[in-house]
Amino acid sequence: MNKLEGHITEVETNGSLSLVSASVSGGRIFKAIVIENPETATYLKHGIKIGLLFKETEVILSTTENAGVSLQNKIPGTIQNIETGKLLSRIELETQAGTIVALISSSAVQELGLKEGVEVVAMVKLNEIMLSET
Repeated sequence: MNKLEGHITEVETNGSLSLVSASVSGGRIFKAIVIENPETATYLKHGIKIGLLFKETEVILSTTENAGVSLQNKIPGTIQNIETGKLLSRIELETQAGTIVALISSSAVQELGLKEGVEVVAMVKLNEIMLSET
């Protein structure tokens, strides 16, 4: 499980849903959608320190930050380590916000030409990020 630390910068609410924006180390903004609102979850307030959690299997890698995709959570990083298996590969990235691990197909690693030292962009859908109080 990936975990980044951040502070809530904005909470937009519609009924029982909230779109939470959080600033992580390096100034990047990550967004998460949660089935809570400030009335049901008191931690949903500007300035509160939170953890942002997401599975390794939910990380998408791109070789360019300007990929034409709807994903809002993007953070550049450098590949530090690749453990290649027959079907899946575990890729460890160093980013401004900390270490992020991605689990992608080994064929995708070959197709993208990924290796240690290569710069990539890690992306995560906002509905795949869980928030935790710290």
